[in-house]
This record gives sequence, C-alpha cells and structure tokens, in this order.
Amino acid sequence: MEKILRIMMGPEDKPQAIDAPLGDYAGSGGRAMTSAIVAKEVPPLCHPLGAENKLVIAPGLLSGTTGAMSGRLSVGCKSPLTGGIKEANAGGQGAQVLARLGYAAIVLEGKPADDTLYFLYINKDGVKIIPDNGLRYLGNYDLVDRMKERYGDKITVISIGPAGERKMSAASVAVTDMELRPTRHAGRGGVGAVMGSKGVKAIVLDDTGLRMRPPKDPEKFKEANQTFVAGLKKHPVTGEGLPAYGTNVLTNVLNEAGGYPTYNFKQGRFDGAAKISGEAQAGLETKRGGLATHGCHRGCVIRCSGVYHDKDGHYLTKQPEYETVWAHGGNCGIDDLDTIAQLDFLDDNYGVDTIEMGATIGVAMEAGLLKFGDGPGAINLVKEVGQGTHLGRILGNGAAVTGKVFGVEHVPVVKGQAMPAYDPRAVQGIGVTYATSTMGADHTAGYAVTANILGVGGQVDPLKPEGQIELSRNLQIATAAVDATGMCLFIAFAVLDQPETFQALIDMINAFYGLNLTANDVVELGKSILKAERDFNQKAGFSAKQDRLPRFFQTEKLAPHQVVFEVKDEDLDTVFNW
Repeated sequence: MEKILRIMMGPEDKPQAIDAPLGDYAGSGGRAMTSAIVAKEVPPLCHPLGAENKLVIAPGLLSGTTGAMSGRLSVGCKSPLTGGIKEANAGGQGAQVLARLGYAAIVLEGKPADDTLYFLYINKDGVKIIPDNGLRYLGNYDLVDRMKERYGDKITVISIGPAGERKMSAASVAVTDMELRPTRHAGRGGVGAVMGSKGVKAIVLDDTGLRMRPPKDPEKFKEANQTFVAGLKKHPVTGEGLPAYGTNVLTNVLNEAGGYPTYNFKQGRFDGAAKISGEAQAGLETKRGGLATHGCHRGCVIRCSGVYHDKDGHYLTKQPEYETVWAHGGNCGIDDLDTIAQLDFLDDNYGVDTIEMGATIGVAMEAGLLKFGDGPGAINLVKEVGQGTHLGRILGNGAAVTGKVFGVEHVPVVKGQAMPAYDPRAVQGIGVTYATSTMGADHTAGYAVTANILGVGGQVDPLKPEGQIELSRNLQIATAAVDATGMCLFIAFAVLDQPETFQALIDMINAFYGLNLTANDVVELGKSILKAERDFNQKAGFSAKQDRLPRFFQTEKLAPHQVVFEVKDEDLDTVFNW
C-alpha cells in the first residue's frame, strides 16, 4: 500500500486517475487514513454534496495480509447526514483486495461536469474510468450481476444503489462478500450520497495475479497471528456466542436487560423478542438450508454472519444483524423474521443504512403513516425509497428529516444520525457514546455495552451515571485505533479481557511493518484520530450543544426500570479531556 489513487471527477470533461505518493499520510490506514485526508483536505464548511467534499476509501494497516480479521474497509467524507466528519465501516472483500492492489486509499475528488454515470475498473495493470449510463438506478444486486457478466466472478465490487445516486442522506456504500453478493455496507452517515455526487456508481476491483502483502518479519507475524486467533477462539463471545447465533444473539440479552428500544424508543422490552432472536434466527436458517455461521471476508475466524433463505429455500439476504433486526423489528413492533429479512434485502439492494431506515420507519409509524407492527406497510415504505417517490425521498434522508416533515417529537438522533439498538437510559454508557461521538449516534464508536451489559472488560452498572464517562472515553480511543488497523471491531471482546491477545495484535503490526509500537502508542493513535475529527467538527460549526441526547431521554422514564438518562451535561463535556 505504497500509494493513493486519486480519481479527479471534474470539473474537466474527462475524469482522470492519478497515482499519488502517500506523503504526509504514510503509516496511516483505515479510519486514521480517511479522517486525516478529510480533516486536511476538505473545507469543514463545504456542502457535503459539492465538489469540495472528498470520498476516501481506505483499507486498514493489516488488510491484504494473512492476519485474521483484517478485512474491514473505512469510507470517509464530510457527512450529508450529520454535517460533520464521517467514517463508515464495512466488511466484505473490498479492503483485502484494495490493499493487495497496492492502494492505501482511493480518493474521489471534484464533481462531473454533467450527469454522466461512471464506474472504475482497477486491476494490476492500472485503472480505467468507464462511462456507462446503462447502470443508472440499478439495485446493487443487479449491478453486481452486470459486472460479473463483464469481468467474471473473481472480482470485488464497491457500489451504490439508487438511493446513493439520488443523494439521499441515508445512502450506504455496498461491498461484496465472498460469494460476490452486495451484503456488507458502510452504512452510516450518507457516504453513499457522496459517492453518488461524484458520479461514480461502482468501483470494480480485480486482484488476479497478485499475492498477499508480505510482512517484514514473517515468522514473528505468523506466531503473533496464531496467538491472536487462539485468543479469539477461546473467548466466550468471539469463540461461542457470535459464531453460533451471529450478532443477533444480543436480542434476548438486551431485551432481558430492559435496554431494547421498542416502539420508537418508548419502552425497553419487546414482547415479540423471542420470535426474532438470534437463537430463533439460527434455527430457521439451518432448517431452510441457509447458514447460521458464515464469514463476510476471507480470514474471518469469528464468522458471525450467515445466509438467510426464504420459505421456499431460496437465498433472500445475508443473515440480518442485530441492529437490523432491532431497527426493522422491535423498534417498529414487527416480530416476523421473514418480513425483517425482506426489509434487509431491500435496504441492501437500494443502498440504504438499515439502522437509519428502521429508525425512520419507527418515526413514520409514530407520525401515523402506518401502525406499529405493520410489516407489509414497512416494506412498502422502503420500496418508496427505492423508487425515489416524493415520500421516498423524505424517508431516504433519514429519521431527523422525517421527524421534522411530519412533526414528530420522539426523534432518536444525535447530530442528525439515528440511534442504534440500545436505549441510553438503560445502557447509560452507550448514551455517553451516542452524545459525544464525532460520528453522531453510533454504537460502534465506543461500545459501552461491553461493561454495561456483557461484563467484558469489567462491569459498570448500566442504570447509573457513575463510571460511564471513563468507560466511553476509553472505548472511543480504543475503537479509533482498531478502526485504523482494518481489524473487525469484534476482536475487542477478547482484547479487553485477554492482555495476551491485545499484545498479539500489537506484535502483528510490529512484525509486519518492522516497528516497536507499545500499548501506549496504540492509545496515542486513537487519541490523534479523535482529535483530528473533533477539530474538523468544531470548524464545521459543532459545539458542546451537539454533544447531547434528545431531551426526552432525560424527562421520560423508560420501562421496565423507570429510569432516565442521568449523566450530566457538564460531565459529557469532559469525555475528551485526557
């Protein structure tokens, strides 16, 4: 990964591809790369859909190697949803293949002079920028089939659906998995809309004829990787729970804890939770000939994904993840897995974030567009988004816009981005993360569910404010560093509980690059990423006022615990005081 590929989309008549040196970005990867480029090169006050914004796609430091779990891809820009900096993260094959092609990042710059639609084809021989208006408004599945017809089935595709082309703020960037299905998404923040604003429908990657990236010290790298994998396999979350039931194993756990947001964050338990739990989902997948255990990219050893078949035994979608099942399920009062799976397929095909869409439908239900529990009605609303109708364009711009249009008070967003599947009143540490993250409401930015609910990395009472600031702060720092490596965030369960697994991760980086990093260096990396992101947001107009939850979380008690969010504003303002 010795260069950056800059794609100049305009204003010249013909887009150009330029191989640029790493320069100041040498040694960066993943989120560290995307946030550094956005912070340095994008004017904070620019329009997110204008020519001045840039879309940065970056593999992690260890992507393209034999290191386990190293296939996460970062996509960064100024977000059209939040108005601040954004890094959205996806699995699939994209990071591994892009890294083997030698690119530390692809940067889409400028804006086309007209409405011509393009796709990129990148292999070992170079880059082609190909105009093709015949791809317009294709769903991600049909688009991938079109690319397979042209280039065979050894490719990886990064693409947008019709939502991204229409520049909707909930639009995602899709990445194909090992079966060449567009099931892995950089979902949050409207990154797909920015890709659409650049006139790029797809990026086709072909690493045929290329080898894995070689480490500086192969033996030490191999040994560290083996220790790392052993740690993941012996941890009860990464070695047992996630492989057996996927991320949806959390449905029963959070529902029992009373932190499962139901009916647009009205209560903390859902009567239909058992019907849509990970246990029920895995059983149904196995019964129908699908897969309850599956990896989203080569080198994955946790294998928390799956394959969901319909009632006739035909492929419908990947295994819907916990946040998706919650967003389209309990949050909307829907307790039917087939309905949720259909919604997941539509989201992936149209290219929209499942969390944002589920939250948006919950707001629409509260507004009276349809009743809670109306599965067919929810499907029809998502189809409106895919068709680009007037209503669909409102919904496709997310929960905050939908709430304003329909006059809804209960709109669970921070910085314009919808909250995921944990109520901050019953999981107060995640409430701190939602409020203060540079990304808007984002559970992955500092997953306090670890110590609040799962007892991983210690135990902090989820119903009380004490200890939540420190918990979220430390997790936000650690997460930023992990996001730079290209590692799946789920490694954190083992890393938090097993010092030897954390050391093995550091040893892998050191052996690969010939470095001597320590744990303190990793912490400093995380802090530097967060500082760059916060500086950008402040220049974009953010202040402490944006680091707050919606007021109703402090005034309305959540059943069954009858609690409100109790972390004080003045304490939220200390999260980044380190």
